[in-house]
Amino acid sequence: MGNTFGHLFRITTFGESHGKGVGVIVDGCPPGVDLTEADIQPELDRRRPGQSKIVTPRKEADHVEILSGTFEGKTLGTPIAMVVHNADQRSEAYTEMATKFRPSHADYTYQEKYGIRAWPGGGRTSARETIGRVAGGAIAKKILRERFGVKILSWVQQVHKIAAAVDPDTVRVEDIEANIVRCPDAGLAEKMIRLIERTRRQGDSVGGIVGCVARGVPVGWGDPVFDRLEADLAKAMMSLPASKGFDIGSGFDGVLLSGKEHNDLFRAKRGQVYTTTNRSGGVQGGISNGESIHFRVAFKPTATVLVEQDTVDINHKNTTLKARGRHDPCVLPRAVPIVESMTALVLIDHALRHHAQCR
Repeated sequence: MGNTFGHLFRITTFGESHGKGVGVIVDGCPPGVDLTEADIQPELDRRRPGQSKIVTPRKEADHVEILSGTFEGKTLGTPIAMVVHNADQRSEAYTEMATKFRPSHADYTYQEKYGIRAWPGGGRTSARETIGRVAGGAIAKKILRERFGVKILSWVQQVHKIAAAVDPDTVRVEDIEANIVRCPDAGLAEKMIRLIERTRRQGDSVGGIVGCVARGVPVGWGDPVFDRLEADLAKAMMSLPASKGFDIGSGFDGVLLSGKEHNDLFRAKRGQVYTTTNRSGGVQGGISNGESIHFRVAFKPTATVLVEQDTVDINHKNTTLKARGRHDPCVLPRAVPIVESMTALVLIDHALRHHAQCR
């Protein structure tokens, strides 16, 4: 049902937060791609918990194992199965959540829909599910980079009220990865880190915005009407845990401009067409126009806070709950590689679809 994403390049993720493991099955990967665990692991290392003082301290190495779909270091064109075994579950921290619903979590809705839920760690609704997305996205990023020359970068642009002015056309991975919050503005990064640390000590959480750019996307990717490129990107981003908003190009800021001010004017140079501005965000009519694709994703504050709050229990009786366990006071630093991965999954799928039907 809702566990599969993509058309020609498809991923199906599986596993629960406190189960034996989590993983993904990738179907539709072209044959002959050089692929080993060494291509996947660096992306998982950027996503894993315990990597810094401002993320959850859960100790997981998140070592990936490829179970199928490769032979002698190359993809076969058959389904690629990958798994990461869980090692540091502490389900006892969630015992109270077996009968009480955590505010703004999926506990209540899952219980009402299915009549059963894996309450330790949130089960399938935990952000640990995104391991499969990142593993599949690592393959997509590799193919996009090596076969199409497409590079994807994400960064933390805003934490709570601290906002950085980041140019998608010039932002560099070196600056993004230079600090633990993954903000390319070093000065503001330190302020963000201090805010997250202070919020964590208070048992609270903060949200913010992740920016993303895909450079080198050629003209023509995307399909009209319901499969517009930006529509698929929006679906991908809004499927992420804690995501609450998506805008592309000028986004909501575009309402402040007139049509004349907002239009991206065309120019031609040596037979190549380009636009003098990029308020469209690299997509027009649902199809890439050759400019960089750039967008933003808003993430809410982490729902688990370590203060007592009102809630109800499984019998729909009023009660209170003070959450326990290990949680991110801010999801943004670990969301960066996840946003990149979902972007890559959308783009590789459209790349394959385009080459199957282009003129």
